[in-house]
Amino acid sequence: MNMQLLEGLHSLPLSVWLRTSAWAYPSLEALHIMAVALVFGTVWLVDLRLLGLLRRLDTLTLAASALPWTLAGFALAATTGGLMFLTQADDLVSNRAFLTKICLLIAAGINAAWLHLRGPLQAGSPGTRAQALASILIWSCVIVCGRMIAYV
Repeated sequence: MNMQLLEGLHSLPLSVWLRTSAWAYPSLEALHIMAVALVFGTVWLVDLRLLGLLRRLDTLTLAASALPWTLAGFALAATTGGLMFLTQADDLVSNRAFLTKICLLIAAGINAAWLHLRGPLQAGSPGTRAQALASILIWSCVIVCGRMIAYV
């Protein structure tokens, strides 16, 4: 990534404030964790249903009810994550855990788009089960990579 761009991001007044405020970054990080929990929780419920569990819940109703919450959680996670990125962009662009997390987020998005675009959700079908299991694994790895960013 262009060093001038990274330096520009690092010196933005918002970035400086997020790094120097006693409460800004920790609050942002807490919001990020809550947003990720919302995404993972809603995805987890739908994926469990698609795997054939939670049979008392109608698949289509559950998926339709969860989707707005998943998207809202993702929007908040992306916003808070982007703001956290501003504070240390120069370090994060070379952090293996961060780069892996971004790649996994792309994979999760592709998997979700494919699942929803290929037709009606059919709980229990082999293809749907494979995608639901992949979703749970990918999102679990996103969370692990997110935590590992500080340690690698």
